[in-house]
Amino acid sequence: MEAFARRLFTPLNLAGLLTWAAIGWEVVVLGTGTPAWREQPAPAAWLAALHLAYLGFFACVLGHEETASPPARLRLFVLAQYGLVFALMMLARSSTLPILLILCAIQVIHLWAPRPAAVLLLVVNLGLYVIYAEVWRFSSPAIGVLMVACFQAFAASAAWFGISAERARAELAATNAELLATRSLLAESARDGERLRLSRELHDVAGHKLTALKLNLAALARDPRLATDPQVALCARLADELLADIRGVVQQMREDEGVELGPAIAALAAPFPRPRLHLQVEGDVRVASLAQAEALLRAVQEGLTNAARHSQAGNLWVVLRREGGGLRLDIRDDGRGRGALRQGNGLGGMRERFEANGGRLDVRRTDTGGVHLQAWLPEAA
Repeated sequence: MEAFARRLFTPLNLAGLLTWAAIGWEVVVLGTGTPAWREQPAPAAWLAALHLAYLGFFACVLGHEETASPPARLRLFVLAQYGLVFALMMLARSSTLPILLILCAIQVIHLWAPRPAAVLLLVVNLGLYVIYAEVWRFSSPAIGVLMVACFQAFAASAAWFGISAERARAELAATNAELLATRSLLAESARDGERLRLSRELHDVAGHKLTALKLNLAALARDPRLATDPQVALCARLADELLADIRGVVQQMREDEGVELGPAIAALAAPFPRPRLHLQVEGDVRVASLAQAEALLRAVQEGLTNAARHSQAGNLWVVLRREGGGLRLDIRDDGRGRGALRQGNGLGGMRERFEANGGRLDVRRTDTGGVHLQAWLPEAA
């Protein structure tokens, strides 16, 4: 229900609904002319039923046509709208009814490829010519059809440019998200490398010199003249404490080795207005290698992209935790997809990355129609 409300209350959809309401007010409430083939006006109940049926099919299409691969049934809904418009024009004569064809033309541009869309619009306008000439008995039907066709062409062109701009914006956002995530991943990898270098330096250099210092202090303590000197004992104790502290720091840095994915995943989701990311990463989870980190990051990226483009999901849950001697990644959205999942290049590439790192990937639909990805990687590639 929330997703439907989000699709409904957009400026373009609201304009279409207000247009439908205004046409219905004139056709059903105010009354219209009667086509030449009828002796008396059609009952208002018939016109209201057809007009409401148009709204039903129109509402079924709203928002769904924005998906990358809209279901085929949406095209049937648009064709049903065309049939209802022509049925209304057969029963009533109103100059506002052809405006419904303009609303249909906008949907056609979203759901059909350019050439089939042009053919369909041509057929529709030929049908409109027949209505004008034979049913409404216009004196100049060609002029009327030309005017309506021009409005359809204008609306279709505006819709096409809007689609192109939206697709370009989505691609730019995805590219920007990928760059931000890659930058965060590289920065984390660089920090990990620096931690490793510093831990080695502390262990090899400072540890070595402190050990030499302790040996020299022990030799001084065996000298009878200094055996009871408190300063020598204090220096020996401080050397012991400092060496223990350095070993503790080195141990902590060793434990913090590996790439932390939380910031990179957050950067990946930041440019996407939808779906909303819910990220849960266990505090001690770090990825052993950059290749593993990239495999996990690309899986989240594909989950975000699929949720935004295909399932119209509002939320995406990502959980990364330790499990069974490895790392478990769980990605789930609240989309409303239907049918079996098809493995495209995105899912195929993810599966290949995980298998190359000794892991596996499972993908299935949830009970509500969302997508659930479960991936596992060993702790060391």
